[in-house]
Amino acid sequence: MDTNLDYDYTQFDQYVKYCNNITKKYISHLWVSVYQSDKQNLYSKPMPWIGIYITLASLFCMLAMAADLLHGFHNRKLWFPCNYFTLNAASLTVIAVAIKLPNDLTNLMTGYVDHTAKFGSLSFMCTIMANLLPSLATMESKELVSNMTALGILVITLVVNVCIQIDTGVLLYFGDDTSFFEIFAQTGSLPVANLTRLQDSIATIYVVLLLMLLIIYLCSSLAILKAKQILESKYQATHQTVLKDLRLLQPGRLTVEKLKQHVSNYGMMAGTGSPQLITVCSATTSASGVICAFSTALHIYMMPFDIPSLKDYKTSYKWSIPMILVIQFSGVILGTLAPLSRCFAVLSFKLSIKWIWNHLKVFKVEIYWTQKLSDWKQRSIPFPSSSRRGKIVIENLKVLFLSICIGFQNTVVVACKMIRVISLFFVICVAYCFRCWKWLKPMFCASGIVLVQNQEQREKDRDLSRYVLQLQDDTEFAERTLKGISKSVNHIIQKAEKQQPKNLLKLLAESKGFEGVEKFDSHHVPSLLSEEYINCWSLPLVTLTSIVISFTDIQKDVVHGLLSGVSEGLVYVTHVEEILNDTDDHGRIQKVAKTLWLEVEVHHEWLGHKLPKPANTAGQILQWLRDTSKNVITEVESKENDDSKYRSISANSMYRITETLILSYSANMDKVSQEELFLQLSSMIADILAACLTNLPQAIAMKCHTREIEKREANVHAAAQLLGETIQIINTLQDRELPNLNGDELAFIDKWCAYLKHPFP
Repeated sequence: MDTNLDYDYTQFDQYVKYCNNITKKYISHLWVSVYQSDKQNLYSKPMPWIGIYITLASLFCMLAMAADLLHGFHNRKLWFPCNYFTLNAASLTVIAVAIKLPNDLTNLMTGYVDHTAKFGSLSFMCTIMANLLPSLATMESKELVSNMTALGILVITLVVNVCIQIDTGVLLYFGDDTSFFEIFAQTGSLPVANLTRLQDSIATIYVVLLLMLLIIYLCSSLAILKAKQILESKYQATHQTVLKDLRLLQPGRLTVEKLKQHVSNYGMMAGTGSPQLITVCSATTSASGVICAFSTALHIYMMPFDIPSLKDYKTSYKWSIPMILVIQFSGVILGTLAPLSRCFAVLSFKLSIKWIWNHLKVFKVEIYWTQKLSDWKQRSIPFPSSSRRGKIVIENLKVLFLSICIGFQNTVVVACKMIRVISLFFVICVAYCFRCWKWLKPMFCASGIVLVQNQEQREKDRDLSRYVLQLQDDTEFAERTLKGISKSVNHIIQKAEKQQPKNLLKLLAESKGFEGVEKFDSHHVPSLLSEEYINCWSLPLVTLTSIVISFTDIQKDVVHGLLSGVSEGLVYVTHVEEILNDTDDHGRIQKVAKTLWLEVEVHHEWLGHKLPKPANTAGQILQWLRDTSKNVITEVESKENDDSKYRSISANSMYRITETLILSYSANMDKVSQEELFLQLSSMIADILAACLTNLPQAIAMKCHTREIEKREANVHAAAQLLGETIQIINTLQDRELPNLNGDELAFIDKWCAYLKHPFP
């Protein structure tokens, strides 16, 4: 019924004053219904915009899944690790918005498009859960518990809401559609009952699939905790082997080739010991992929039968419903690719006839699936009550509950392995096709050179196999997988090798030794601070560069070239400091240098003073900077805050360096030109950079290792990137004679200064 929102409902008495009581009662009910309908239409006006909100949330999920697909293809990881679409507070919030339609308990959605969009959201949720499963392996224990709790609440709420709608009939109500009566006139039967039963069955199937995926998540979480412990113990043992190999390489200094070998070793350890890869190769992930494929097939089945037209919507969401349906359907199709590919992740292992037969015959449940529950079963619980009988009851209940959980876990794992058999037959066919091709491939190799190259590659792969980490001793990674991991690290190095820091290399070419490390700071110049601060590599570089910027007689392109070289150099100096100077005292000075460099590079200022300063001679510039730094220290020495410490440390560094330069020239300071001083400071900067960057090989070697298992692969890739970018730098500094210091002492500028001023045999 068409209604007018501007209709005057207050004039009801004038319309019914001539009617009898029965008519008045009937009209009053009709009047109230029309009034409520108008109000409902008024309150439903924002609903299409809420539909846009749902569409955007769904689009975000789809793009995140697409980003993981592209990342997997780009890095040749066809098991598609979760790099962008991971389980966290932000993604859970977005997912909750994306699945609002099936959570809507009261809104009648009577059109074909409305129903399909609501069921499509359930399929979209199944796809999302199948995609997010490997991301559980990237979490620590507390994070895993909190995220699993949040996901469980979200899924259970969704399942309960869908069950309520099935029970009340809201999910299955189609309203008064004239097409039903047209079909009845032609066939003599009304299709509502059959269609309702179909919708009821489909809704029930989606509920079951969601609960199965949630159970798979819980079982996988318990297994991941123990699997990571196993991988960690094997990593530490192999790490000791790598350290021994590194000590064997160390006497001849770490060359580029030795570093490449070292990074490759850690790349193999991080790649094969990746928790995500182990999770992807598990039976639960394969089962989630099969469930995802089934839900997608169900959604595709519904699309052509239930949608005569995208304009067939009859809900308050109005025109936003087709947008939701299209975006989520696209997300379901796109998001199914990764879970399906993970079903074939078992190809990452060597498949023998014996392994396949054992898998099909026994369905063995490995110990790491239930070890965590067994540990909890044996662990005592602190009881709040001192009653012995109460302790016995609680302990028995705990043992009973955990025994049931262990049995349930075993049942789920066996069920997942049975589901996995569906994909396993395809895996067997593909695996043996590859083996046949591998057997026939040598027949097509006409050149003996290729055979020699293949033999060399096999020997290299055999060396790397020492660093392979395996969760189970009865399975081995296939050669194709090991080659892929090795190639990925080498590809990063080769790609980064094309990104050499050209300005930094030009600056290092000006350095012929390390004299600048000795000359930039004199022990004859006292510190103006009451508290002594240790020095770092970056602060003198920033201070010397800020002095150079103050010279007005130097050509701008020359100063800009120096500034660019220092900017590129500080990137690698920061790596050396953060890896080798990892102490609180050094970290405080490094933070000061970073803040000061931002001011110098971007704003051409030093502690708020604009640079350059016009002056006649270089001596006047040095004297102005020295006096200004003294005034800064005097101003802030009575204050105790972070800004005052930053200013005082920066000013003290400027005072010591400028005073050292002034003393070195003594009475001839006024005769020194800006060009002469610029050349001297440039040489100092180059020498300090060269001295610092001689530690790059050691920093790269140490960067490969980290205690956090979730970050190891990323750390190795960062080390490979750093190695590729600095190959020319390492080769340039390779033949320099270093001070007679221990390897650990070479990382500290204070040790260099002390040795160069007072060398010892």
